Amino acid sequence: MINESRLLDTFLTLVRIDSPSGEEAAISQELALRLKRHGLQVVQDYMHNIQAWLPGEGEPLLLAAHMDTVMPGRSINPVVRDGVVRSDGSTILAADDKSGIAVILEVLQALSESGVKHPPLEVLVTVQEETGLTGVKALDTSGLKSRIGLSFDAGDAPGTIIVSAPTHNMVTAVVHGKAAHAGSEPEAGVNAILVAAEAVTNMPIGRIDSETTANIGVIKGGLARNIVPDRVELLGEARSRQKAKLQVQTDKMVDALRSAAQRHDAQVDVDVQRAYDGYQLSESDAVVSRLMAACRAVGVEPLLVPSGGGSDANILNARGVQVANLSTGMAGVHTVQEHIAVQDMVTCVRIVLEFIRSLI
Repeated sequence: MINESRLLDTFLTLVRIDSPSGEEAAISQELALRLKRHGLQVVQDYMHNIQAWLPGEGEPLLLAAHMDTVMPGRSINPVVRDGVVRSDGSTILAADDKSGIAVILEVLQALSESGVKHPPLEVLVTVQEETGLTGVKALDTSGLKSRIGLSFDAGDAPGTIIVSAPTHNMVTAVVHGKAAHAGSEPEAGVNAILVAAEAVTNMPIGRIDSETTANIGVIKGGLARNIVPDRVELLGEARSRQKAKLQVQTDKMVDALRSAAQRHDAQVDVDVQRAYDGYQLSESDAVVSRLMAACRAVGVEPLLVPSGGGSDANILNARGVQVANLSTGMAGVHTVQEHIAVQDMVTCVRIVLEFIRSLI
């Protein structure tokens, strides 16, 4: 039996525990205790990632979420009004992704109370997802038995299923110019800020097409207003659900940097690193077809959508676990307007319980 009041109480308790990325020790301990009370075997690694196991019958299933949050995410004060949970407006709510954790905990409690048969369940709650999927990347997942899984790190209407996500390249560049006195001999210098600005102006940025985006998010450089700056650092990225398009976009960004440096007799060091690979699922994949059937069984029409961002599902799919990302109903994430309807979390639990029943 799903207990709406208990689900809400769990969610409110979790969001009140501060857990910015890299500071997850307290919430990890709370989750370990709760999972053990539900009868799971729990292991925490040195980063505070949690892996837990519950015996069962049939095909194993992975349930995944992450426990870290973005900022401003300290001293969150959740407010419940008309069935919707918000923060008081001074912080995020942390529905991303504590709504996912609350869903998993309610699923476990409902299964325990009902006494119905269920498959072996593997629960994964990671740290530092918001800072580049750092936690799951460092996690030893070699012992996972599940070949299919559900992740609860998506928003929009109940029944929304993320079936594809992009591959992500990180682009880091350092422009080396030449310092000079800006007043007495500016012509003796090479302005690294000017070179960087010209490069950014000449590269495609923003929405490139329906599958591809690019951004320059950080520019750091210069020492004083009266010194021609000799060093500027740029932090950028490119993402695409098509690797060929990603390569083209990344090459354009690198070429713009090198061309601008050459025109101004500067030097540029460019480093491109793969943050994570994308994934693509379809209706013919077992996890998607079963999840669609579970949605319809509880009266929800499934909606298959692509994502422009990554999640732990990217890494898990790359490691051989077919994971679909299911919406918990969260909205306005990463902003102080973040909110979630309690009934949407309840619906998510209903879908998951139906999905689990289909595996027996």
